[in-house]
Amino acid sequence: MSFRDDNEEGRTASDGHLKKPFLHTGSWYRMGSRQSSVMTSSQTIKDRSVSVLACVLIVALGPIQFGFTGGYSSPTQAAITRDLKLSVSEFSLFGSLSNVGAMVGAIASGQIAEYIGRKGSLMIAAIPNIIGWLIISFAKDLSFLYLGRLLEGFGVGVVSYTVPVYIAEIAPQNMRGGLGSVNQLSVTIGIMLAYLLGLFVNWRMLAVLGTLPCSILIPALFFIPESPRWLAKMGMTDDFEASLQVLRGFDTDITVEVNEIKRAVASSNRRATIRFSDLKQRRYWFPLMIGIGLLVLQQISGINGVLFYASNIFRSAGISNSDAATLALGAIQVIATGISTWLVDKTGRRILLTVSSAGMTLSLAVVAASFFVKSFVKDSSSLYTAMGILSVVGVVGMVIGFSLGMGPIPWIIMSE
Repeated sequence: MSFRDDNEEGRTASDGHLKKPFLHTGSWYRMGSRQSSVMTSSQTIKDRSVSVLACVLIVALGPIQFGFTGGYSSPTQAAITRDLKLSVSEFSLFGSLSNVGAMVGAIASGQIAEYIGRKGSLMIAAIPNIIGWLIISFAKDLSFLYLGRLLEGFGVGVVSYTVPVYIAEIAPQNMRGGLGSVNQLSVTIGIMLAYLLGLFVNWRMLAVLGTLPCSILIPALFFIPESPRWLAKMGMTDDFEASLQVLRGFDTDITVEVNEIKRAVASSNRRATIRFSDLKQRRYWFPLMIGIGLLVLQQISGINGVLFYASNIFRSAGISNSDAATLALGAIQVIATGISTWLVDKTGRRILLTVSSAGMTLSLAVVAASFFVKSFVKDSSSLYTAMGILSVVGVVGMVIGFSLGMGPIPWIIMSE
């Protein structure tokens, strides 16, 4: 075992031209020189090593924040529209503005994560999220409500890119699928928490509670390693190898993986900048089309509309306690996503996507047909009640189908 392979073949030929980070957030495990580090710091690392799972659970606070933002509008719609005297269209715009902010955050996330690292990027994302929730909690009119939602959305956009990439970069290859699914599992937990807490607190207090995931995330980030691949790309060889050793355990020989990462980084540094004209080549446009296409299909599947306004949908279906039904829907989504996390490395990505898409299609057809039939029958008829129950079954089936494949897998494929 060694922290650094004596063979420097993996080093880039152009060390003098390595990119330097704009900001390096640092870590407690920082090593010293090549030889003395092993002797003087080995016991410290052994005693304080951080498992990959612990790192994943910490950064999962970001997707929990993501889910909380998405779930917030469902239990609060009636109270916010009443207290601030909003129309349906004004509240709908409030719900949608998180997606607008997320688009801006997603566009900026790549450059942010490149220049200040994965940890630094998550810190940047946490700040507007906290500010946005506080603005919403004290909002007296539409302008503050909208501003807070936009800030939340921006943070969510950065998180949605950075967390899957960080997990993919720190996870061992045989665990990448399962750990990658934790991103979507955490989103569903955040949604369920918003539904659950919305039963007991008003919308202003719920917004204050929304600051907690990111408030915990910021200090917790100082206790986990930065992505070894990013450190290697930035030319921080000592930090890169120490980070990888901490993640894999002190007793693990990381020589092979160190050399693999060095070769990958050297190859990427030698590669010329890709121009738009290069996208005509199959090796570029095909994976790009798959990654973007899956994420586009994920978003236009209608899942956001269902989760944002689940209480209203259940109320329209005739469910008397729509908030409790919404909470049950959130719990079902968490369970289904947990099953997907267990299956993804056993069955493969493609079969889960196929099953997921087929299930969502059938479920949405059931929902559409049941609401269509309801519009032609009397409220007092047994058929009207049956169609209401059928529509609820369809909504639940749609969420289960989404959670099994279309929810988690596009994020995994994008990061891979």
